[in-house]
Amino acid sequence: MQREKWKDFRLYVITAEANHPGRSLVDVMERTLIGGAQIVQLRNKTGSRAEVLEQARSLRALTRKYGVPFIINDYPDIVLETDADGVHLGQEDLPIGEARRLLGPDRMIGISTHSLDQALKAEREGADYIGVGPVYPTDTKPGRKAVTTSYVTEAARHVTIPFVAIGGITLGNVDRVLDAGARRICAVSAIVGSEDPAAACRSFLSRIEAADAAQAAKTITVNGREERTTAATVEELVRQLGQQNKQLVVELDGLIVQRALWAGTELKDGASVELVHFVGGG
Repeated sequence: MQREKWKDFRLYVITAEANHPGRSLVDVMERTLIGGAQIVQLRNKTGSRAEVLEQARSLRALTRKYGVPFIINDYPDIVLETDADGVHLGQEDLPIGEARRLLGPDRMIGISTHSLDQALKAEREGADYIGVGPVYPTDTKPGRKAVTTSYVTEAARHVTIPFVAIGGITLGNVDRVLDAGARRICAVSAIVGSEDPAAACRSFLSRIEAADAAQAAKTITVNGREERTTAATVEELVRQLGQQNKQLVVELDGLIVQRALWAGTELKDGASVELVHFVGGG
């Protein structure tokens, strides 16, 4: 899988440190994939290398079945051994440049960051994405001070590579994280620790999609009346208004748009649109 294909991910799920009673790691992570997880990371800070390798082989097979990228935390050698899609590094781990030399040009390299300076440094050094967090205090990062949503907003304004908000994010606070500018969310306990990981994934994706739609909405004036719309083109606006089967003349910001050009004419925030409906008569 090519690195360029990974940029549109929205929900990133990481394995929990502990096994779940009555459920295997593979079973739990398969439930997340059924629910829509778009990247899976294996994170095991306490197990032996042999244990991590065994888990990686199982999850590599699972993620390949679902066509989802598979990332391994901390072990570039196991990435190569299992043909995983990439590695995730911490600030004290292998430098990004060295990881790139080991893994080659096609695998993804992500790195955890806790400040804008770290984020911009990772971007300069060639990271494919960064983790921004922990946004809230979390047991998965004991002793790590929360960066709060203020860092999320800084990242949204200044970082050009994909970033994923992580750390203590739940369905109870994810809307605040999204409002701060995040468009990619990572959750651990709130998903893999839930009784129904698939349902938890669907709920997170629903919140993310709602935030995307709200961000895409624009305010325009239609026949003198202010409207909110997610239409990207004149054709989409006409369709949303239910006018697609009528004989219309469309005027956009004072210029008439020929019907053949509606699909390719962008509708920008603040646009003024006049729709004139012609009715035949005798």
